[in-house]
Amino acid sequence: MTEATTTPANLEPGNPGGAFAPEGRFDLPGAAGGPLARLRVGVKDMIDIQGRVTGAGNPDWRATHGPAERHAPVVAQLLAAGADIVGKTLTDELAYSLNGENFHYGTPVNPVTPDRIPGGSSCGSAVAAASGLCDIGLGTDTAGSIRLPATFCGAWGFRPTHGAVSSEGVVPLAPSYDVVGWITRDADTLARVGQALLSGDTGLPGRLLLADDAWSLASDAVRQGLEAPRAALMARFGAVEQVTLAQEGLLAWQQIFRVIQGREVWAAHGDWIARHAPRFGPDIGERFKWASTIAADEAAAAAVERRRIAARLDELLQDAVLCIPTVSFVAPVKGSSTAAEDRTRALCLLCIASLAGLPQLTMPAMAGNRCAVGLSLIAARGRDRALLEQAARWAA
Repeated sequence: MTEATTTPANLEPGNPGGAFAPEGRFDLPGAAGGPLARLRVGVKDMIDIQGRVTGAGNPDWRATHGPAERHAPVVAQLLAAGADIVGKTLTDELAYSLNGENFHYGTPVNPVTPDRIPGGSSCGSAVAAASGLCDIGLGTDTAGSIRLPATFCGAWGFRPTHGAVSSEGVVPLAPSYDVVGWITRDADTLARVGQALLSGDTGLPGRLLLADDAWSLASDAVRQGLEAPRAALMARFGAVEQVTLAQEGLLAWQQIFRVIQGREVWAAHGDWIARHAPRFGPDIGERFKWASTIAADEAAAAAVERRRIAARLDELLQDAVLCIPTVSFVAPVKGSSTAAEDRTRALCLLCIASLAGLPQLTMPAMAGNRCAVGLSLIAARGRDRALLEQAARWAA
């Protein structure tokens, strides 16, 4: 194992903020007109662009894979809608982290709090969008990789219903959770991307659910930062109700999520790891090692519980929208050891939408310590456009 690079990506010429992957700056114009005409897109380096190697945040992955033969469908859709691709953005290694601190390529600079991590794994997309290097940061989200960096960087983020946007041409992590999502500086652009990529609009119900077990996980700084925006949101609904999502505790949900994710991660990448013995950063390497130990019967038992959880959430959200804090803590200082307890508490919140494959929108707010925090709405599956368009109307 080599030591982490001493020249972070954010110090390389032509890569402001360290948001872009190595050799990741280029211009690929979209159609002459369209609903997204001349909006600039930074594409996470997990998503294929024809003729370019998808590097997945790891130099050994880049060295063992050739250029993509075609655009991922989501890239082709954006180009057809008139958007221009401005480059590939940095990602945590194979998207298996929430920190945004790439062992090999460095840490993109959080535009809100430069001394703190940007969050991952869609770190480059979040930094590029939040700092104005692009209008749309295209990323992926398995366990929060859109929602957490959007929160830490003070941006809007959206995780769509699982399967609503094609994941073809995207390096997998855990396919039954993986989605392609996006990050923007404003709610209107977030909704415009949804109009270009998503179909259907079933409307939002007028009842808001506040999940008390989710809110109990938030730190004092997060709760204080979200107090005013939560009150404003509550005033927009005809009815507000307190609920408990998990009688067994959200930690139990997080453990179910984690087991299934780990089993799928190893199924996706175990053979490649065995063949090439790639260099990983310490945390990533330990995660892959743990994933290799998960037995089939353990994952199968977790899958039974996952179906029960999804049914519970489907029932709750038939006539309601769920409100939770996006992340339970503010961004840690760069280079510090993120406490295992903090990561677990964050995943207890982030796993909710992931387990059931539901759409989740996170909107930015500021805490008293000048750190960015996020307030989230989770809707029933398929209500993606309704959620996006309602948020855009509120923001306007």
